[in-house]
Amino acid sequence: MRSLEKKIIVVTGGSGLIGKEIVGFLKSYQAIVINAEISISKDNLEYGEVNCDITNSESIKSVINKVIIKYGRIDGWVNNAYPKTDDWGNHFEDILEDSWRKNIDLQLNSLFKSCQEVIKIMRSQEFGSIVNISSIYGIVGPDFDVYKGTEMIMPAAYSAIKGGVINFSRYLSTLYGPHGIRVNCVSPGGVFNNQNPVFVDQYSQITPLKRMGLSREIAPSVGFLLSDEASYITGHNLVVDGGWTAK
Repeated sequence: MRSLEKKIIVVTGGSGLIGKEIVGFLKSYQAIVINAEISISKDNLEYGEVNCDITNSESIKSVINKVIIKYGRIDGWVNNAYPKTDDWGNHFEDILEDSWRKNIDLQLNSLFKSCQEVIKIMRSQEFGSIVNISSIYGIVGPDFDVYKGTEMIMPAAYSAIKGGVINFSRYLSTLYGPHGIRVNCVSPGGVFNNQNPVFVDQYSQITPLKRMGLSREIAPSVGFLLSDEASYITGHNLVVDGGWTAK
């Protein structure tokens, strides 16, 4: 993926489990990567860091403006950030309506706004690539057996949000394809993050490769879709799940 060299790419939530691997992978191919992350206290574009609250429209606009002032373009944008409420993960019957609305707003609506703002730039450029991070649970229903014997659960809003991300990406791909803008998704399966060993074992037994994914295994798919090697790919959902959805 040598075509990533010198591409200007913004990754939201680039300090998280998957985000930092995406940032590192892109940098390894000499892309100029900007980590747009709420935990960053001070902007340092030379180092590739900028404070960004993706739930705030003005913050998104500010990041885009700063990148354009410095680099004059945005080649790629990765919507990876994953904000959620403190009660994320409540059982379906215990979810408060306000919590449901808030999580839709934090995740799906912020992705909408990020896409809307960066597409304005990409449309004027007549090129650009957006990669949205979705999930296998935006494609298929959860297997709740993997959570037995643990306090873990798959949040209901997660399925609604990630399913929405996939089809919204298809919508954007068909609307803006004529302007040279590609919009795709990457849908990871379960990624190991020191979860309850009972869950890890039960999840692994169901997956054809008999293990959970690693965060570093998600990043190359994102890099590929951002690269010129994927220049004829848009509206696609690239599933990286060890065969989970093949069954």
